[in-house]
Formats: sequence, structure tokens, C-alpha cells
Amino acid sequence: MKRLAILRHAKSDWGDAKLDDFDRPLNDRGWKAARRVGRELRDRGIEFDLVIASPAARVRETLDGLTEKLKPNVEIRFEPRMYLASEETLLEIVRELPEKVHAPLLVGHNPALQQLVLDLTRAGGDRNKVAHKFPTAAFVRIELPAERWPDVVQGSGKIAALILPRELD
Repeated sequence: MKRLAILRHAKSDWGDAKLDDFDRPLNDRGWKAARRVGRELRDRGIEFDLVIASPAARVRETLDGLTEKLKPNVEIRFEPRMYLASEETLLEIVRELPEKVHAPLLVGHNPALQQLVLDLTRAGGDRNKVAHKFPTAAFVRIELPAERWPDVVQGSGKIAALILPRELD
């Protein structure tokens, strides 16, 4: 069984029209949501042994807010392919994960993250919520019936955890 966690970056700041999309930081609401999700992950005992993240500023800041509340020393790899990735690229990244990795977290952008969750999971349950909307700072953990990352099959997984910031507090 493989467990894959996915987090969409928190709400970004659109206040500076001259700023390149890649360089947009979080707004105050985004910082609050990132910290809130980090606290919830800590309270549920959810940990990661590798984080693969988009190098965009809003993703880096989401991780800063998230890791204020989590176990330190988790390896974070900033993967350029995560920025503006398609769901096919994200699935490729998942299938390339080293076998020593048991609890990875992908952090990036929509619409590809939402589509990856839908592609990897079976119908029903929390999947319906994700199909409707995968908001900023949303977190999902998927259980996949595969022994190795290259063997992950679309439509085989089940959502084991879903955290939506608006449902917290």
C-alpha cells in the first residue's frame, strides 16, 4: 500500500499587478490557512518523509507556514516540473518516487492537482467534494494499492484524509 499526500498552495496575493505569477506571495488569509492546515496535520499525526514542491513563491511560503507546525527535518525538493504541470506530469513525478519514500507530499497548483486526485481515486466519498472544488490550502491523502510507485494505477486509490481549511477552527 502506498500513501500519497497532495496539498494545493494557500491563497496568494494579487495586489501587485506588475509581479510575475511565479513570484506572487501569500496573502494574510493564505498564511493563516497554511498554519491552520499544518496544525491539523500535526494533531492528526500525519507526517511526510519527502516533500516535492513547485518552486513558485506561494508554494514556498505555504510550506513555511505548514512546517511551522510540523516535524522538522523533512526533505523538501523543489521540482521545476511542478510549476504549471499537467496531471500527466504529476503522475510521472509520482511514478518516479524512490522506493525508500513511504509518505510523500506533493505541493503545487490547480487545476493539475485536483485532476490528479480525481484520476487516482475511485468514485464516492470525499472524492465528490474534491470533484466539486479543490480550494487553496486543501489537503488530501490517497491510499493506493500498489507495492511500488511505478505501479500506481489510475482509478485505484481511495481518499483516506481530506482537510479543507474552511472546515477547521
